[in-house]
Amino acid sequence: MSTNNSNSKPAGGARVSAPARPPQRPTSSSSSVSQSRPALVKPAPKAKVRRARLQVSRVDPWSVLKMAFLLSVALGIITVVAAIVLWTVLDLTGLFGQINTLMNDIQGSEGGAFDVKKFASLGQVASFATIIAVVNVVLLTALSMLSAVLYNISATLVGGIGVTLTDD
Repeated sequence: MSTNNSNSKPAGGARVSAPARPPQRPTSSSSSVSQSRPALVKPAPKAKVRRARLQVSRVDPWSVLKMAFLLSVALGIITVVAAIVLWTVLDLTGLFGQINTLMNDIQGSEGGAFDVKKFASLGQVASFATIIAVVNVVLLTALSMLSAVLYNISATLVGGIGVTLTDD
């Protein structure tokens, strides 16, 4: 049995160093080598701009109906929320009280007390805005579908709208 074991530490606690790195090439010779060899990656040739001329010859009325309905419902929700927010801001700024004071000054003591909130309360304003929003949803949806049908009829006669798409 030998006394040298491959798993044992070197004598005296000396460490074994990592293998040395290979020497780097001199900079002067590397520039001459790179000039003689072709580049690994060639730059891409400049592509020509592609163009496609298309014509919108038909619009699907069902897809127009669905899209117009969704957009008009969103517009209706915006209308109701905006009316409520506007009424709240006007109430918080005290505009209704100033209008009441002005109307009482104009009427004098002969007229009864005037109250704007009796004619335009928050509930009445929200109800009126909701009615307007529902009417707008119905009208915008119907008009959008009618427009799609009229476009399809006129596109069969004229050929549609020409569109040019580019690849820039």
